[in-house]
Amino acid sequence: MTLLALGINHRTATVEVREQVAFTPTQLEAALGELRGLPEVREAAVLSTCNRTELYCIIDASGEQAILHWLGRFHDLQVEDLSRCAYHYLDSDAARHLMRVAVGLDSMVLGEPQILGQLKDAYQSAREARGLGGELERLFQHTFAVAKQVRTETGIGRNPVSVAYAAVSLASRIFDDFSRSRALLIGAGETIELVARHLHEAGVHQLTVANRTRERADRLAGSLGGRAITLDEIPAALEQSDIVISSTAAPLPILGKGMVERALKKRRHRPIFMVDIAVPRDIEPEVGELGDVFLYTVDDLQEVIEENRRHRQVAADQAESLIEHGVGAWQHERRIRSGGELIRDYRTRAEALRDLSEQQALAGLARGEDPEAVVRRLAHQLTNRLLHRPTVALRQAASAERHDLLDAATALLLDGSSDKTP
Repeated sequence: MTLLALGINHRTATVEVREQVAFTPTQLEAALGELRGLPEVREAAVLSTCNRTELYCIIDASGEQAILHWLGRFHDLQVEDLSRCAYHYLDSDAARHLMRVAVGLDSMVLGEPQILGQLKDAYQSAREARGLGGELERLFQHTFAVAKQVRTETGIGRNPVSVAYAAVSLASRIFDDFSRSRALLIGAGETIELVARHLHEAGVHQLTVANRTRERADRLAGSLGGRAITLDEIPAALEQSDIVISSTAAPLPILGKGMVERALKKRRHRPIFMVDIAVPRDIEPEVGELGDVFLYTVDDLQEVIEENRRHRQVAADQAESLIEHGVGAWQHERRIRSGGELIRDYRTRAEALRDLSEQQALAGLARGEDPEAVVRRLAHQLTNRLLHRPTVALRQAASAERHDLLDAATALLLDGSSDKTP
């Protein structure tokens, strides 16, 4: 069995491609069921965020291409197009990649903490869909332990930054008096909650939270002294908003060019700063063509993110060292488990041969055969049966000049010694 990590992220694919490959919450259960149902796949988990879609699987040797073709079929994409922006890692490289993702070393904002929560959600979804077996279960648990160690022992989690922080940081550069700005936040998930808290800490206290269900918006807005509205009330709220930041899981855009044009006329063309963090996008790209709108997507936040990255590089180097230690520990445990499985299989086979010889010996005694002859025959049969397969394998290795196997057999069977005593 092979551990595979296959996916795309913000470094390998544009936002247009990422939104095509992303799994919505309603698609995830079906996707996990299909993926786990592939003959080549033994275990599977799916991580899908605005910046990455990744599949973690335990597969047969030929499973990688089958998974890539499945991903293309699921999203109605050409495999050739998908291959150009997809990456894959196997075994220890896959484990290392997962750990780097978990601690934010592979994120757009270095060290951002949000991804760990998203990874735990992906793990829980895979468990509920019965996609996890022993291998992925242990890998995820080990990864969470390494992530906790990195957060505890390095400075990578201090002054946490994220795409949400980068959006707020960029907005603060646009407005001279940030505290007088009015913000409209669309969505009520973790990303929007982070945006709201960053805005509040930066001095923006006129917050409106729009969500499909008012209850979720109420919980977030109420905690920060803002107000909650439904998505149907967005057009009116847009007329009063200087900052609009959106992050929902909606399959289609929420803000269209016509809606924003009407709001701008009511605002007498006072500019609006917009950030679309969602994948698929919440704001039609054509909105960016309007003269009084400053529209940014997650890809446009790169400059702010690079600035944060420089401040975190020392901590990141320390995290890389801890991850290498974590990968080594995972490999060590995996080798021990592999050895344990081999020992169990070998003992099971030996015990089956023992039971067969024992039954034949007891049958001989029951027939009244000479006990001494029965015991001698038992010892002879058991020895031959236990040594038959290793002897055949040793002869084949010698014929093929497989000195590596012969040396290993010497170490395992004779303990490297010529001493003939047991």
